[in-house]
Amino acid sequence: MTTGAAWARTLRDLRFGQVFEGTVVKVPRPGAIGIFVDIGLGFGGFVDVLLLPERADEWPVEGTVADFEIWWADRRRQIRLKPSDAGYLRSDFSAFAERIRPGWSSDIGQPVRDPGPPTHAELQAASRAEG
Repeated sequence: MTTGAAWARTLRDLRFGQVFEGTVVKVPRPGAIGIFVDIGLGFGGFVDVLLLPERADEWPVEGTVADFEIWWADRRRQIRLKPSDAGYLRSDFSAFAERIRPGWSSDIGQPVRDPGPPTHAELQAASRAEG
């Protein structure tokens, strides 16, 4: 179990958009949840299903080594990532980010703070509204 102090120290050194090479360590329910990624920081990395391609067969599989960017981090002590490779990213990412996180482009390079990201339920609702 990691402490709040260790989490706070880690966040101080991170920037939105910062790129890490990571290894996909778990794809629990392809097409349904997202992927877990080890980026070597001692805290879990996760890419939400809504950032990945619609078709699960286009997702990176366990063992895939790729670049991932910090998308957000929050109280769950989990670093939320987005794939750097457009092949592993939803095809309409720019439009999606504009709806869900309109300040994303101006956040890139800024220190990571808890931006109060939308909950998974809010992201799902936004996704349904797209369709």
